[in-house]
Amino acid sequence: MRSLLFVPGNKENMLTKALGTRPDVLVPDMEDSVPDTEKETARRTIAAFLTRLASTGALLVPRVNALDTEWHEADLAAVIGPEIHGVSVGKIRRAGDIAAISALIARFELRAGIAVGHVRLIPWIETAEAIVNCREICAASDRIIAVAFGAEDFTNDMGIDRLDDESQLAHARSALCIAARAAGVAALDTPYFRFRDRDGLERNARAAKHVGFKGKFAIHPEQLDALDACFSPSPDEIAEAERIVAA
Repeated sequence: MRSLLFVPGNKENMLTKALGTRPDVLVPDMEDSVPDTEKETARRTIAAFLTRLASTGALLVPRVNALDTEWHEADLAAVIGPEIHGVSVGKIRRAGDIAAISALIARFELRAGIAVGHVRLIPWIETAEAIVNCREICAASDRIIAVAFGAEDFTNDMGIDRLDDESQLAHARSALCIAARAAGVAALDTPYFRFRDRDGLERNARAAKHVGFKGKFAIHPEQLDALDACFSPSPDEIAEAERIVAA
């Protein structure tokens, strides 16, 4: 899960273009990239695209709206099935949220005729409450394969500006990575929104890797190559590993 590409679910043309991309994970989105007035459109459009998106070979992990929204249950019902690898859920706050979501997923797995536990889970950690509860969230279910950090919602929740150097995110990022590592799941970093600034993306991704993130979300296909390169072992790292094994 080095590169995870967001695709707005209400944009059929973008979902069509996504069929030609090769991220590690495709994330058709029903949450933050979709206006409230188009949530139902996004849900129906993504459901219609699932088979084609799954055929790309990328892991398919739709992002659904948060547990406390009116759209959450219908979002899950629309996408749970054999085509998807998992679901990503916005604005998780505590371990109890994971239990409630997992129970809903199990209900829809049974309805779809797939084994309970088949659908994996990537919770978004993006509030102060979630950072405080991060260790318990990461260990709350065997469904969890990764946790994602949402910087925009985190700074909004904190009532602070997001600075260019992202210094105000340092504690939250480290806390998430440490909790994820302790629970044996991957930590995934927030998107870099200046998608035409490749140098900035590479610096941002390297900084995330050095803290402990194992992958990063993308908002544009042009970001994928840089993310795959950053979160793969470099030639120097491979050479050093080979020297260690030889010794």
